[in-house]
Amino acid sequence: MVLAIDIGTTTCKAALFDRSGNLQQLAKVPVSIHSDANGAQETAPRYWSAAVATLCDELQAKGNVRSVVVSGNGPTVVPVFAEPTLFDGSLHAQTGMARLWLDRRAVVEAAEISQATGSFVDASFVLPQVLHLSRTAPATYAKTRTFLSSCEYVNYLLTGEARAILHADDALRWYWTDTVLDHFGLDKDKFPEFCRPGDLVGKVTAYASRSLGLPLGIPVFAAGPDFLVSILGCAVVEPGMVCDRSGTSEGINLCTRTPLDDDRLMTYLHPVKPFYNISGIISTSGKAIGWAKSLLGMDRLPFEDMYAAMAKAPAGSGGLVFLPYLTGERAPLWDPDAKGVFSGLTLSAGRESLLRSVAEGVCFAMRDVITVMEELGGNVEALRITGGPSESRFLNQLKADVTGRPVAVPLIGDAELVGSMVIARTALGDYPSFADAARQLVTIGETYDPDTTLGGLYADLFERYRATYRNLRETWRK
Repeated sequence: MVLAIDIGTTTCKAALFDRSGNLQQLAKVPVSIHSDANGAQETAPRYWSAAVATLCDELQAKGNVRSVVVSGNGPTVVPVFAEPTLFDGSLHAQTGMARLWLDRRAVVEAAEISQATGSFVDASFVLPQVLHLSRTAPATYAKTRTFLSSCEYVNYLLTGEARAILHADDALRWYWTDTVLDHFGLDKDKFPEFCRPGDLVGKVTAYASRSLGLPLGIPVFAAGPDFLVSILGCAVVEPGMVCDRSGTSEGINLCTRTPLDDDRLMTYLHPVKPFYNISGIISTSGKAIGWAKSLLGMDRLPFEDMYAAMAKAPAGSGGLVFLPYLTGERAPLWDPDAKGVFSGLTLSAGRESLLRSVAEGVCFAMRDVITVMEELGGNVEALRITGGPSESRFLNQLKADVTGRPVAVPLIGDAELVGSMVIARTALGDYPSFADAARQLVTIGETYDPDTTLGGLYADLFERYRATYRNLRETWRK
């Protein structure tokens, strides 16, 4: 069996898959994050190590595992101080706080790096986060032995090997180069060597085996950021297909034959050669829906009740439009100053219409990314939806209606876990390529066609959505 682990922003997950790709066991553990008014969004890496221990405890067939693969949220930066060890029987490494991809403190550093390199760099990327840390917490920077992402940190705990996962050479601009490190006076020896998805990171150590109950010496293969691994977990391996990976944030990834070079989106090589991946990341999608659920008095109710309340409101939420920019926005705006907005509030607005407008706003953000993709020459034929929100039939249909594209949902909704399994099975030699493994191992469940009678309504509201941002963006910068 293959053990796949995902270090999510608010939830850590693990699954065991058999040789046929069937999900045998699944476990999930919540983790907490810390935020403040200065833009900090952090978590303690010890929460991840504790979560992995709990997950492995819950999975019963660990002794039959052939390999381990870990994906994770990102870009996230973990300053690691020491080698892994056992502490009170638990696997542990001394670290500073992990800076999550939501963290917005490095806006100034991102602008400096963008100017120095000539390529757009966002505040969430690794290098601006490290540069900001070196300036604001020099003692932490000095203590740091190596900087790792969330999944790389767990790989480090399992194997004792520090490796950064680079999915393609053309993605280096979102990581680091020796030239840029030298330019900003950062220590090159604090940045680990790169490896690729499917490469062997190392083998499970005696410490990890004793702590987690895993077989000693089994291989740990590199996976990468969850939104990229999900591409394989949805079998988005043909041009025109989109993987929409929804969770706290939303990753929209289009497979194309040619690159679409534009700073509004990220373009790099697809995991399946010779294709390209065109990526747009929405900062707060599920986070915005969860925020509205809590704000409007439904925090103790299941999500099914919230979606049922949304369904009671009319399509278009009575003209109410929501901008889901609660922590700024990444693609396609790349605007750290953007704010969340309800536009069109009247006395007739109720809880149901407010809730629905938030979900529609997230779908408009998706449509914004898709529209830019097509403006640049991309062809978006269909969406494959994954992540926790894909369990909602209401939300899946809403995405189809607002984007005007058919939506398909894989039978196993945790595509990052399935994608990790695809990578492991290929690395083990069971399949000749990621594409072959994905086609064989991924099964599609339900499909949703857009309601064509709503096309005009959502086209008009989408124009209002875009106009609202255009009309307000300068006020946020004052």
